[in-house]
Amino acid sequence: QVHLVESGGGLVQPGGSLRLACAASGLSLDFLAVAWFRQAPGKKREGVSCMTSSGSSTNYADSVKGRFTISRDIAKNTVYLQMNSLKPEDTGVYYCAADVGVRCWGDVKSDDYDYWGQGTQVTVSS
Repeated sequence: QVHLVESGGGLVQPGGSLRLACAASGLSLDFLAVAWFRQAPGKKREGVSCMTSSGSSTNYADSVKGRFTISRDIAKNTVYLQMNSLKPEDTGVYYCAADVGVRCWGDVKSDDYDYWGQGTQVTVSS
């Protein structure tokens, strides 16, 4: 069983930065593709970014390209989402998700992932 725990959310001003972390247990990231999703109040969950189990392939939603970066630390079995130049529309609950065998191309789709964290709140506001 894979267990995911997110951290790093908070309140930040527009233009600021945050780094989210997703600590995985139960299976090494060498076998897991990991993705980040977000959900704003009253809106559908949106795929933000993903990384394959090899770490060689990443993908981003158009809305965050050039501002967000997904990375990982295998030794810590943790995936990160560095978020720069944050905008109010980035506000929402951010979730990490993981599964085996996801290829991480095209849209980042929630149906591709069976394992989910509990979410961390990100609020971008002045």
